[in-house]
Amino acid sequence: MKEIKHYSFSVVIPVFNRPEELRHLLVSMSKQSLIPAEIIIVEDGSDIPSEHVCSEFSSKLPITYLKEKNTGPALARNKGAAVAKGSWIFFFDSDCELPEHYFTVIKEVLEQNNELALMGGPDSAAPDFNRYQKAVSYAMTSILTTGGIRGGKEKADLFYPRTFNMGIRRDVFEAVLGFRDLRFGEDLDFSMRVIKAGFKSALIPDAFVYHRRRTSTRAFFRQVFNSGMARIVLEEFHPGTLRVVHTLPSFFSIFVFFCIVLSTVNPLALIPALIPGVVWFIHASFTTKSMLTGALASWCSYVQLTGYGTGFFWARTLKVTGTKKLSDRYAFRKTFYD
Repeated sequence: MKEIKHYSFSVVIPVFNRPEELRHLLVSMSKQSLIPAEIIIVEDGSDIPSEHVCSEFSSKLPITYLKEKNTGPALARNKGAAVAKGSWIFFFDSDCELPEHYFTVIKEVLEQNNELALMGGPDSAAPDFNRYQKAVSYAMTSILTTGGIRGGKEKADLFYPRTFNMGIRRDVFEAVLGFRDLRFGEDLDFSMRVIKAGFKSALIPDAFVYHRRRTSTRAFFRQVFNSGMARIVLEEFHPGTLRVVHTLPSFFSIFVFFCIVLSTVNPLALIPALIPGVVWFIHASFTTKSMLTGALASWCSYVQLTGYGTGFFWARTLKVTGTKKLSDRYAFRKTFYD
């Protein structure tokens, strides 16, 4: 068993029906050059539990396994954080993996900047991911999609860490009362509240994670559709945080829709809608060194932008025509995971 070095780092991982993804994450945890003091797995009412996976690694890692009824990832993280003992709490999604240097990088950053209260890093695809996972990763991280505002080296907006890769001081987590019970967008809401409270946030480019994203178009579309809706919900909680850049996918979705409609009269009308796909294909092919992955990445980029755009447009329509706040309507429901 690798010697466990205690640097007051606690890790909290909510999991729902993803034992194999969790296994990949725990393998990467066991290979860390600096292993955290504790790893808290919160089983969020899964139909396919991960207890046997946690047992496999109990001799290698300081794992605490909690089994709760299904309440959603936000409250599952709160439950894990409530028992965490470290001065820093790190949140990861169960479908992520860490490079071996992750916590060593974090330790070096904290030694150089003790004013930090909240931090996060980017995500990418690992070399062993399949083509579709690499394509989805491209769509979610490329500067040619909405990746420019998610966690790259340069930001089009203030950086708000997401819970696929987030670290926060425990006293700050307690000061802002943890995550709000939202169906989606709970991590952005959390980061916004931390920053609004006056605490310092930072992007740590070298503290990246590998993200095994959705492997079906339907699931991927649902995920980004929810993200688009979340942006309108977040504006209710945080007025003034909505930016022009957040509306662009909606305009793109409308543009593609009208090109498709007009192409039924004149097929040439479809050409303008295909131009971005050609650009994505060329760029992704060079980036991934595979034309097949480039083609899949082009398709996934259409799904990503139109999914986010239609979710944003739908939520905006509901807000304008509805009589109830979206932030009340879209508190957690089990369909979050669909």
